[in-house]
Amino acid sequence: MVKKAYILDGKRITKDEYNKAKFDRFLVTVQKGHKAEIQAHAEARGESVNGFINRAISEAMERDNAAPWASEGRTEAKENAGE
Repeated sequence: MVKKAYILDGKRITKDEYNKAKFDRFLVTVQKGHKAEIQAHAEARGESVNGFINRAISEAMERDNAAPWASEGRTEAKENAGE
């Protein structure tokens, strides 16, 4: 297997250095058992978990931007539910 060369600004760098320069990362926490459901859902659609999560976020943001009123008042609704 041939190792992929990572080049940034004409300089050979490690995969970790490349990923740090090109991508933002954050940790997603889900309830116990939900991780397996997410993995199975992504796999059933031929996606990686990362690809599925990115697609889900993009689709949700598109929906929210297309109908901004749909997400308005969510904080108020949560606060009122506790009354």
